[in-house]
Amino acid sequence: MLRWALIFFVVAIIAGLFGFGGIASASAGIAQILFFVFLVLFAISLVMSLTRGRAPPVA
Repeated sequence: MLRWALIFFVVAIIAGLFGFGGIASASAGIAQILFFVFLVLFAISLVMSLTRGRAPPVA
């Protein structure tokens, strides 16, 4: 789950660079929306991986 959180974070950063950096002006609106979507997915994945924890071994 932490792996997915890192993947979502990287995609959010890339979308943010395109959307807020003005590199691709034609698709800047879409990139900005994708930035926030993947940022939310990153936060959800991170919280889920931190709260999920491992179960203690059964004796």
